[in-house]
Amino acid sequence: MPAGSRIALLALSGSAHSGSRNARLLDLAIDAAITVEADVSVLDLRDLELPVYVPGLEEAVVPQGVLVIRQILCAHDGLLICSPGYNGSVSVVLKNALEWGSQPTFGTGSLAPFRNKIAAIMSVSEDVESGAIALQHLRTILQRMGVIVMPDALAFADDAFAADALRDASVVPRVQRQVRLLIDALRAQQHGTVRTRPLR
Repeated sequence: MPAGSRIALLALSGSAHSGSRNARLLDLAIDAAITVEADVSVLDLRDLELPVYVPGLEEAVVPQGVLVIRQILCAHDGLLICSPGYNGSVSVVLKNALEWGSQPTFGTGSLAPFRNKIAAIMSVSEDVESGAIALQHLRTILQRMGVIVMPDALAFADDAFAADALRDASVVPRVQRQVRLLIDALRAQQHGTVRTRPLR
């Protein structure tokens, strides 16, 4: 990321359900990012059409979606990720995409597209506790891949969102603040003032 360039964010929803609450939460985060003049791209993980990852499968064939997600990751500075919690962990569609995205392609190191990206993570789940647990799992996964994860993760309960409207008005300023902190961190990284962790 050249110093002084605009921040480029990649937005991902870990829900495969059309019109999900996590997609709506992601929309709020995207709006907040655009307000502070970041460029945002949205990647629908369903469009990648990835098979279930099985170790060794990549040696036989690399799905086109893997090349797509790795190329897109390399072209962006930071990540906005919203994912529901399922049985105390992240959604299958998100975990599968991360597994495939971390596979080496055409001489590119497996974790190269993830290293030193900065991510803000959020969740809408059945309850706040299950979302918080899922986000802790997501934090661990991303950090192992070399991603710098913002210290605060936002977990909301389903009832914060009604069928066609936002029920809890406090969601908006919390999301806006988190996105501003993410952009500030990315701008600090752009100017070389963020310490990054080497992978072990």
